[in-house]
Amino acid sequence: MKEPITLGDVLSARKTIAGHVIHTPLRPSASLSEQIGSPVWLKCEHQQYTGSFKLRGAANAVLKLSPEQKEKGVVGVSTGNYGRALANAARNAGVRAVICMSELVPKNKVEGIRAQGAEICISGTSQDEAQKEVDRLVAENGMTMLPPFDHADIIAGQGTLGLEVLEQLPETDTLLVPLSGGGLLAGVALAAKSINPAIRVVGISMERGCAMITSLQEGKPTAVKELPTLADSLGGGIGQNNQYTFDMCADLTDDFVLVNETQIADGIRAAYHDDQQVIEGAAAVGIAALRAGLIDNPGTTVVLSTGCNIDMDLHKRIVGGEDVDLMAE
Repeated sequence: MKEPITLGDVLSARKTIAGHVIHTPLRPSASLSEQIGSPVWLKCEHQQYTGSFKLRGAANAVLKLSPEQKEKGVVGVSTGNYGRALANAARNAGVRAVICMSELVPKNKVEGIRAQGAEICISGTSQDEAQKEVDRLVAENGMTMLPPFDHADIIAGQGTLGLEVLEQLPETDTLLVPLSGGGLLAGVALAAKSINPAIRVVGISMERGCAMITSLQEGKPTAVKELPTLADSLGGGIGQNNQYTFDMCADLTDDFVLVNETQIADGIRAAYHDDQQVIEGAAAVGIAALRAGLIDNPGTTVVLSTGCNIDMDLHKRIVGGEDVDLMAE
């Protein structure tokens, strides 16, 4: 039986990754605050080393490996940001890393991972197909698989983001958290609710292929078709043998919200024009939900802006006002 993840694990993770990650700023958003009539702050995790929150969990997991595991190397599956983070953490620890990805991962993210020194393996058209290559490398080479979200050390590492938010703004009423496989939401909600049980945690994802929300609706891990989306970092399944995040998201989340592609584009655009921030689609879902009026009575709100690894040509088109439809491209 697996051991539950606790606030103590998150506090331990913070010590482990100290010096390996940035304590990212919390910035007020005047435009969003005016729009909803309550204070809104952006937790600028897109300014993290490697450009996303994923480094927190990856660094914690890599640094906690045994010497034998480090010698044989690590392997993982990624939609982009986790691969970049794992590659960075492994390189800094002197560990070989192989990142397996589907053909849907944008080229800019593939090259970003390669630039961090990892070996790249493109396999299939979904994360589940890429996972098969990961399993082969584990079986044949004895490498350690570090999954992007459903792992105790990964979740504890991501939870350090929740600690930072409540230290920076203890009066936070609502946390808006991008949702994919649930590692971030599980860790942040655990940390935040352990400190303030009354805090409201809302998981936000895209309409096109949100596996966690579909799974929670079905009452079990459920596969969904992966579709092109501006929030590509939120793509992928949660794993049929999910150990942690399915239950933690069900138990710790107060509400779930879906946003469409037009709303995501609006969030990216608003972050740039109103708050001077370049963010990717997955990071814009909280802003999108607020601007679309999908969050009731939010009070003092913190939006987790989780990544900036967007193709800059695409970003230019979006902020220029173009109606981008990835399904038609």
